[in-house]
Amino acid sequence: MLFSHPGVNMARFLRPNVRGFISSQLRMSSDQLGELGKGAGKGGGGGGSIREAGGAMGKKQAAEEEMYFKRKEQEQLAALKQHHQEEIDHHKKEIERLQREIDRHKGKIRKLKHDD
Repeated sequence: MLFSHPGVNMARFLRPNVRGFISSQLRMSSDQLGELGKGAGKGGGGGGSIREAGGAMGKKQAAEEEMYFKRKEQEQLAALKQHHQEEIDHHKKEIERLQREIDRHKGKIRKLKHDD
C-alpha cells in the first residue's frame, strides 16, 4: 500500500492533487450554469443575484470569474515550475558536492598506492 510507510504524510501528498481536482471540477461545472451571464442556469443554483438577472452585469461577472480561474491556474503553474527548477538546482549542487567527495577519496587511494 502506498501510504503504509509511517514517514509518508498522506494529507501532504493529496493536498495539491485535491486542489487541482476541485478547481477543475468548478470549471467543468460551469457547463451546468447554461450560457455564462445569461441568468439562472440548468444546474439548480442561480449563481447569485447578478447572474440571475442576466444581461451585461451577469456576463461581466462571468467573464471576471473565468479570468480569475485562469489567473489562479497560471499562478499555480508558475509556482510549480519554480519549485521544480529549485529542486533541479538543489540536485545539481548535490551532484557537484558528491563529485568532489569522490575525487577526494580517489586522491586518498592514489596517495595510499604511492606510499606502497
